[in-house]
Amino acid sequence: MQQIFVNEEPIEGRFTVTGDDMHHLVRVVRIKKGEIIRVSTAAGNNYLCAVSDILDKELLVDVNEQVNSTELSNKIYLFQAIPKGDKMETIIEKTVELGVYEIIPVQMKNCIVKLDDKKKKNKLSRYQTVALTAAKQSKRSIVPAIHDVISFKEAMEYAANLDLLLLPYESKNGMKDTYDVINGLQKGQSVGIFIGPEGGFDESEIELVKDKCKLISLGRRILRTETAAICSLSMLMLKSEELELQ
Repeated sequence: MQQIFVNEEPIEGRFTVTGDDMHHLVRVVRIKKGEIIRVSTAAGNNYLCAVSDILDKELLVDVNEQVNSTELSNKIYLFQAIPKGDKMETIIEKTVELGVYEIIPVQMKNCIVKLDDKKKKNKLSRYQTVALTAAKQSKRSIVPAIHDVISFKEAMEYAANLDLLLLPYESKNGMKDTYDVINGLQKGQSVGIFIGPEGGFDESEIELVKDKCKLISLGRRILRTETAAICSLSMLMLKSEELELQ
């Protein structure tokens, strides 16, 4: 089933689809009258709609039913150190599928990659496209926001009002603390998770956050930065989904 994201709610039970979405559905997918698509609005509402008419520059779809949100009850903010190559795209794709709410790329001291303003702009556009594609594939109710690259200090300031801050750290021993922290998560709490670069966190960064973040372990093995992000989101997703059942 095809999915699109729109800004507005339906008017008299109908959406009017134009622009790139209309072109993709009509020219690429070759959708036909009567076919069902999923429409998600900026408010996070989701509708199953039937194609009622295909015009020159508009696609009209009528609401059949409103369906439940696929979002987690906990908003998870991923503060991800900039990795090498195209790893960031993999991180965005997989964490969007897992339910991340926002992704904030962070320039940390041990990041190998240093981006200038032009590269940052180009990367951001590409990252947003990856997030949109992943959101459609996984039937998200929203498209997670991808931020501009910020410094570690700016990341800490942005995260200051979140309910819980976590930082997986290779020098942190034992999974018991990790289990206790994850198990203590409450429904509706916001969570910030900081993932370090290939070179690991600098000691000065750990000093800056040690009184604000809970340092956790991801096990006895050393994980790549992209694996650490996916692992962390998987644990948080599992707990958040569990809370929905209570």
